[in-house]
Order: sequence, then C-alpha cells, then structure tokens
Amino acid sequence: MRLVIARCSVDYVGRLKAHLPLATRLLLVKADGSVLVHSDGGSYKPLNWMSPPATLRVSSPEDVDLELGVVEQWTVQSAKTDDRLIINIHEKLNDSSHDLGVDPGLIKDGVEADLQRLLAEQIETLGEGYSLIRREYFTAIGPVDILARDADGATVAVELKRRGDIDGVEQLTRYLELLNRDPLLAPVRGIFAAQQIKPQAKVLANDRGIDCVTLDYDAMRGVDDVESRLF
Repeated sequence: MRLVIARCSVDYVGRLKAHLPLATRLLLVKADGSVLVHSDGGSYKPLNWMSPPATLRVSSPEDVDLELGVVEQWTVQSAKTDDRLIINIHEKLNDSSHDLGVDPGLIKDGVEADLQRLLAEQIETLGEGYSLIRREYFTAIGPVDILARDADGATVAVELKRRGDIDGVEQLTRYLELLNRDPLLAPVRGIFAAQQIKPQAKVLANDRGIDCVTLDYDAMRGVDDVESRLF
C-alpha cells in the first residue's frame, strides 16, 4: 500500500462529476488498483475513490497547470467504464509504501458466520424467486456479506448481523454507494438482516430505502420445533 499526504485538488469525471478544491489530503493507493482520497475528518469514509480494477498513470502537468502550481498529475482510469479520477498534486508532504502481505479477512463470530452460510443456502428466505450471486462479494472497502438477485433480476446487497444497530446500516449504506457505481450491478438495493434489529436502526434503514429482515436462527438451522410451540 502506498500512502501519500499531499496538497491536491481532485476531480471525478464520468457518469458523475465531483470536484474537491485544493487542500491537504491522504491518498491511498492499494495493491488491488483502488485509489482512495481521505481528509482528516469525516471518520473512515473517503471523500472520493476509484474502485478496482483500475490503472494509475502519473504524468507531468501541462503548462497551464504548472502555472497554477501543479507538480504532478495522477489519472486513475476505471477498467470497466470511462470514469476517471484526476488528482492534481501541488506539494507532497509524505510518500511511503508498505507491504501489508495477505490479509486473512474479517473473521465473524460463530453465529454471524453461520447466519451467512445458512442464508446463502436458504436465499429464498429473503423472498420468492431470489437467487445467490455469491457470499463475501469483495469491494474496495470490504466484503459484502451476500450479493443476490431478486425475482425481478435486480441486484441486492445483504448485510448480516447478530444484533442489528445503526452502525450496520451505515456500513451497508457505504457498500450500496460503491456498488451502485458499477454499471454491471446497478441499480443495487440493500437488505439489513439480523436476529434482532434495534428500532433506531429500522428507522434509519427505512429512511435510506433499505429493507430490514429479522432472521430466525433456530428455524434456519432446523432445530426449531414449530409443532411444539405454545404460541
């Protein structure tokens, strides 16, 4: 991973257009080809980014940019679309590279891991006509628990928790923002699934157009004896 702290301006050009004026920012260049632009605020969410697969080209600025103080220009080109991330660097304050090795990935606790496996095997729990695309669908900001298609063929991203709270909804929101940039997947809607979902999380999910599904872990494991229930 390459970490660059620089005074820079950033332009996203393509289906969407966005401009970040000149400021000091952290640029992350990952081995998978993704490039993320961070500020010192805003928690962990990047200000802008380019998802992999992508290529980074570093070039000398043109005369008009030189006059504005640009010393180096980065062009991050998406391999799937015409989208580009153009970073005009005015000054580098730090530039370092680090080999992080192979990451083992997020290890979920036993219940969450089982829920993911069981829901993938019983994807129709989400609704009639659903089909599984894959578990652990990789993105530049982490793996989506389950990616599926609904009965109409639309893409659905599922975030699984044992206990669903606001943080889980925020996590799924970030995944949806990223996935909806991919024309091969968009439009992508979200489902927040958990054994228990807090009322505040349901309100936030509803406000963001995300469906909530409460999962019966015992029933999915086949150990819930419905006939023996009193209610």
